[in-house]
Amino acid sequence: MEIEKDTTHEVTLTVNGEVVSREIPARRLLIHFLREDLRLRGPKVGCDTGHCGACTVSRNGETVKSCMVLAVQTRGDEIETVESLTEDGELNTLQQAFREHHALQCGYCTPGMLMSSRNLLQHNPQPTAEEVRAGLHGNVCRCTGYVNIVEAVQAAAQEGGSR
Repeated sequence: MEIEKDTTHEVTLTVNGEVVSREIPARRLLIHFLREDLRLRGPKVGCDTGHCGACTVSRNGETVKSCMVLAVQTRGDEIETVESLTEDGELNTLQQAFREHHALQCGYCTPGMLMSSRNLLQHNPQPTAEEVRAGLHGNVCRCTGYVNIVEAVQAAAQEGGSR
């Protein structure tokens, strides 16, 4: 797709199960579209270079760093943010495991960690600790040291918690 500078494009995509259509500047990043246009505050702007993973979302079932994707590139795609994980306003199994295992401190990385963890559990329902660490590669936490995060993901796996 060739994208011209300073132009806008009509984009229709599905975000957290809802079809959304917007006129979007060609150079708007997906993270800014989600946070500013759709008011979804779950994905965080961290490094803005794809290194920290705070902006991780699911795009057509695979995780992507939304600071590395132009919103116009998601035309027709299905995007899920951390907001999609709650079930009827309640924490899902994975979120509950993060809470119970103290897998967060400041919480800034947590949305990206949760989205990457969900993706991991969907592809590997019973990961080893090493596989969890590999699955979360690209998501940086500066507070927890990862031990509690790995334990939380494995606890959620025991509960069948990929959703």
